[in-house]
Amino acid sequence: MQILRDVFGLFGIIEDVYERLKKIFIPPRAYSWQTLIYLSIFSGLMSSLSAGYIKDLISFCGWLFLIFGTAWYTTDNPLLIPGTNMPIGSVITGFLVSVFAFGNQEDVFTPRTIVLWPTISAVITAIPEFFEGTGTEAKAQLPKIEDRQKIIMLVGSSMVISCWLQFYFVTDNWINEYPSLLVDNYQDSAFVVKTQPTDKIPKNGVLILDKLTSQVEAQIAGQPWSQVEQWLIDARQRVGNLGRQVIQTNLAEYEERSLWGVEPRISGVKDGYKLDLLSIWKGPSSNPRGYYLVKSCRVDPVVESGSTSTQTGRKAEQRNTIAEIECERKTSFFAGSPPPQQ
Repeated sequence: MQILRDVFGLFGIIEDVYERLKKIFIPPRAYSWQTLIYLSIFSGLMSSLSAGYIKDLISFCGWLFLIFGTAWYTTDNPLLIPGTNMPIGSVITGFLVSVFAFGNQEDVFTPRTIVLWPTISAVITAIPEFFEGTGTEAKAQLPKIEDRQKIIMLVGSSMVISCWLQFYFVTDNWINEYPSLLVDNYQDSAFVVKTQPTDKIPKNGVLILDKLTSQVEAQIAGQPWSQVEQWLIDARQRVGNLGRQVIQTNLAEYEERSLWGVEPRISGVKDGYKLDLLSIWKGPSSNPRGYYLVKSCRVDPVVESGSTSTQTGRKAEQRNTIAEIECERKTSFFAGSPPPQQ
């Protein structure tokens, strides 16, 4: 008998679950939220089998069915977000409206979708307050005086959240396009907080000097000393041209490429010269004088011995002076204005 009772009890549980699922998935009448959801699913299937304008039209209708069906279902038994008068259903519906209006096929979660989501949700929450009645008998009205303050507070706070989200995306875009801004100290900032440690030396400034150094070495190493001295006399123009080429080639993906400049500094040491290559940041900085990076090179004359044949057939020794250049591997970082050119 106990076995029979357990079996019938199990059947009772199954029947109860079935009735609940039936109530959810089978529309009680044709005009219901389940009908709209099913129409949206059907439209999605038909849209995947179509092309051109027909595909867009069916997809458009599918989104409308989904939005209205979700809004209908979530407003039947509204569940409020704790501490607010915003139903969770409005948040879900607002997300669907934001994706429908501002999303795209490649990326649903676009910055505009996320930024406008809170404000759209607040507007959806406030709309029913301007109507009275149900179904097709609703008519426009002004909200009650006690409800107006709640609506203003809800919409206003949601707009503030949208503004903060927009500020996040703006600063994130700045950091992606101008990564050298991260070198600055934001400790006293009320808006920007570093969540990850960053390099104290801007990587793009180091990249410029590394690429520039190899080109300068190629133009100086092994060349006659007289030509190298003339090259150093014209170093400002030569290094400037090489620097612009390096910046345009290696920083093409960054908007900050126009904020970097390259200059040389030359000083005499013993029999040779000291050539400092500077990459100078001309963009915004917490230091009013900016900052710059330096890579130092030593240019020295080297006597190269050789031999030539004379008219008598004897070999005569020939001594040529060529240039030798050696650059430091380390790049130094300095806060402030670069030293003046001599």
